[in-house]
Amino acid sequence: MNIRRFLGISLLAVVAGCSQTDKPADLGVTSDPSGVETAAQQQTGTAVVQGSCPQVYLRDGTAVLRRYAKGAKDDPQKLLYQVTLADTTRQCVLNESQLVMTVVVQGRVVTGPASTGGTVNVPIRVAATDGKTTLYSDLVQYSVNTEAGQFIFTKGDVALPGGSGGFTRVYVGFDEGPYNTK
Repeated sequence: MNIRRFLGISLLAVVAGCSQTDKPADLGVTSDPSGVETAAQQQTGTAVVQGSCPQVYLRDGTAVLRRYAKGAKDDPQKLLYQVTLADTTRQCVLNESQLVMTVVVQGRVVTGPASTGGTVNVPIRVAATDGKTTLYSDLVQYSVNTEAGQFIFTKGDVALPGGSGGFTRVYVGFDEGPYNTK
């Protein structure tokens, strides 16, 4: 009986929390991890909205990037480094005309036997779709220190049209195609 009562109260607390319409400053939540509301948010009255914030997915086959020395392929002895994308999160700010996302991805880099160390550029694409329609796409050449072990990739200003449907998905992955958008 106590467990049912606890679960019932917990469910009510969650539902009550989901229906909050307070401004971000009132809740202590901002789009800036430092906890300081941006000047743009203060002027436009934008709100941080997590309930309407699309999920971030790693596409199959694009979460791992391997580079080999001198054009070698699949030779473990000539592996320079392997970069892997792992955990994702996001934050959304809603204004009058659009939903602006900040996408964050944790990555890991491991050096191989042929590694020379240093910093390398890896091609990371952030794309948003709503069904078959591409809403956003950007390819970023991101610098990674191969000796660091881990890194955090952050892509701000991912602007999606306001009222994007509930089927909007954001994908992050390595893209070795041409460096351009859409």
